[in-house]
Amino acid sequence: MTRALLAGFLIFAAGPLAAQATAPSPPASAAATPANPFTAEQITAFNAAVTTFTEGQKAQQAGDNATALTKYEAALPAIRDIVKAQPDNLTNVNFLANVLYAAAAANAGLGKMDALVPLYEESLPYWRQVVTAKPEMANRNVLTGILTQLGNVRLTQQDKAGATTFYTEALSFARQSVAEKADAQNRNLLLSALIGASQASEDEAVKTEVATLSREMIADGTVNPANKPAAQILAGSGAAPRAK
Repeated sequence: MTRALLAGFLIFAAGPLAAQATAPSPPASAAATPANPFTAEQITAFNAAVTTFTEGQKAQQAGDNATALTKYEAALPAIRDIVKAQPDNLTNVNFLANVLYAAAAANAGLGKMDALVPLYEESLPYWRQVVTAKPEMANRNVLTGILTQLGNVRLTQQDKAGATTFYTEALSFARQSVAEKADAQNRNLLLSALIGASQASEDEAVKTEVATLSREMIADGTVNPANKPAAQILAGSGAAPRAK
């Protein structure tokens, strides 16, 4: 049973994030930032990057992930440079976090799964910074999804301690979202984190919670396709299988 659950789980680990980020409007110009420490060259490069990113978004929305990825990769160096120069500017930090997220989604659309993890890892501190300053559910859910995916990666590498660290943080955010709004999206984010956490640790409370939630969501038809294979195993087992 453990092997069957892991097989289904790996399919989810390879997929795009459950939560979809809605990128904010790019900063109009780096020059508009108060107490601007930037050089003229940085400002010019950043403004060009904003235009390039916008072109990438249009391509991605049209289903052209290859063009989108090319645009995002071209835009990222200047955006990273601006954030490095002014790391406390939340507008630019949020922008970088979303560009990295969009690049990850474009890679996923092209089947380039090996490229996802570095982008998730790079974006993680920026999303944490955004959620600390702006803990709205949309931001929190993106962070939850990224943490869960990184936990999935650690679990496939047999790093259960590392996976548990990511899952624990993801669960704290997922439970907040469900407490605020117990809709299908939020409950699936919680279920995703619980599925991973139940395999990475011996926490009986987590194992009971994931089995109960799996049964409830299968019964009401709200479990999403990515979670369904594992949820069916967990719901039928009465408890999550122990990690070995």
